[in-house]
Amino acid sequence: MPELQRLRADHAPALRAFERENRTFFAASVPDRGDDYFIHFEARHAALLAEQSTGLGHFHLLVDADGAILGRFNLVDVANGSAELGYRVAEKATGRGLATTTVRRLCTLAAEEYGLTTLRAATTLDNPASRTVLARAGFVPTGEELLLNMRRIIRYERMIPGELTGA
Repeated sequence: MPELQRLRADHAPALRAFERENRTFFAASVPDRGDDYFIHFEARHAALLAEQSTGLGHFHLLVDADGAILGRFNLVDVANGSAELGYRVAEKATGRGLATTTVRRLCTLAAEEYGLTTLRAATTLDNPASRTVLARAGFVPTGEELLLNMRRIIRYERMIPGELTGA
C-alpha cells in the first residue's frame, strides 16, 4: 500500500526521477516545468523544504514500498485557514483511484494537522480525470474560469472538514 510522506531532503533523487520520467505525460495536461526546473532542481527542492518549515506550504509524496514516487500532493499559499491544492500522479499509477484516495487523505491532514478550513484547486477544462478526482474528494466548481498558458482552467473549492462525496 503506498504511503503519503511529508517532503524530506532525502526524497530529492526519487522526486527528480519522478518528474523526469513523467515530464511528457504531465505536459499533456499542465504547463511543462521547463529545462530550468531540472537544472536548478536542488535549489528548488531546498526552497520547498524551507517554505514547508515556515508553514506556508505543506508538500507530500505518495511513495510505494520500493521508495518510488507515485505522486506529489501539495498545499501551497497557506494563509488565513486556506490553501491551494496541487497534485500530479505518475502515468503508471493512474486509473487506480490513488489520486482520489490521496486527495481525501490530504483533506483530512489539512484539517487535523495544519488547521485549514478551506482548500482551493484548479484544473484545465480538458482534464476530465482531475475534475473527477476533485469532485469525488468533495470539491465543487466555483464557476470561476481563467486562462493559463492559453488553456482554460476551472477553479474548485472544498470546505474542510466536510462530508466526502462520491465513491
